[in-house]
Amino acid sequence: MLKKRINCIILDDEPFAVKLIADYASKIAQLNVLYAGSDVFKAIEILNSQTVDLIFLDIQMPELTGIELMQMFNQKHNFIITSAYAEYALDVYQFHVIDFLLKPIVFNRFYQSIEKYNRWQQTFQSADTDDFLFVKADRKHYKIATDSILYIEGLKDYIRIHTHTERIIVLENMKDILEKLPENRFVRIHRSYIIPLNKIKVIEGNQILMSSGEYLSIGETYRKLIGEWITK
Repeated sequence: MLKKRINCIILDDEPFAVKLIADYASKIAQLNVLYAGSDVFKAIEILNSQTVDLIFLDIQMPELTGIELMQMFNQKHNFIITSAYAEYALDVYQFHVIDFLLKPIVFNRFYQSIEKYNRWQQTFQSADTDDFLFVKADRKHYKIATDSILYIEGLKDYIRIHTHTERIIVLENMKDILEKLPENRFVRIHRSYIIPLNKIKVIEGNQILMSSGEYLSIGETYRKLIGEWITK
């Protein structure tokens, strides 16, 4: 089976590290290097204009740290960290980090990280997204049955997913999580709430009574949408 092409960026402030990782990448036909260098702003330009699947990223860089870059692009991209400092390992896994490569990096370890990315893709993205949602929280990947979701609550930079059995806090925003859900089954009713249509029990004024018993407010900008449901 032919593996999907991986568009990637290599970003490191050490020229030797850039050259080494780029050389390793050239030995793996699946990798398509869009940029390899130390210019973080050039990398940002590419991230904003092209499809990038994977970023090889150093942590300590002078203009913008790897942590700061991940904070900017965490919702859209996956990262493999390349660092000489093992103490960063725990800090980075709050982001979409597939692997942590400790310098000096040998080819065998680099190859393993690509295989790990491929397994992650197969496990967490090949499933039927109408039935399951995959999220990362507490350095773990959770597979949540979409039918078990009672509602999703926005908490600034985080969301809380309420299910029948638990509440999971995820570093995600409301817009991006809504795009991952089946659009014919979930809708946003407020800047702080996304709900499954099949869990609505009663629409009463500017509130919705969910089947689980919670009353959730309808935001002013979403009332027209609610009215369209009722009149269908």
